[in-house]
Amino acid sequence: QVQLVESGGGLVQPGGSLRLSCAASRSLFSIAVMGWYRQAPGKERELVATNFRDLTTKYADSVKGRFTISRDYAKNTVYLQMNSLKPEDTAVYYCNTDPPSITWGQGTLVTVSS
Repeated sequence: QVQLVESGGGLVQPGGSLRLSCAASRSLFSIAVMGWYRQAPGKERELVATNFRDLTTKYADSVKGRFTISRDYAKNTVYLQMNSLKPEDTAVYYCNTDPPSITWGQGTLVTVSS
C-alpha cells in the first residue's frame, strides 16, 4: 500500500506563508483524488483542499483564495501552498485520498502565532 509522508510545517506569524509537501511511496497517477486535511486541537479532522487527476482543485470556504493545492506526478508529491495564514489555521496537516483510503501519516504541525 502507498505510504504518505508530510513535511514543511512550522511556526509562522499571522500573514505569513508555508508550503507543505506530501511525498508518496509510489506514483500518484492512479489516484483520482488527493486531499489535504487538518485537525486543530479539540476539533475533528477536516478536508481543506482537493486535487483531481486532471489537476482541477476544490477548497473549503475557510481557505479559499489563500491556499493552493498542486500535484507533481514526476516527484510523486502533493503540495499545499498556504498564504495569508491566520491563527485559526493552526493544526496538524495531513494528506490522503478523498475520501481517505490510506493509513494516515504522522502529519506536519503548522502553528500560526505572533
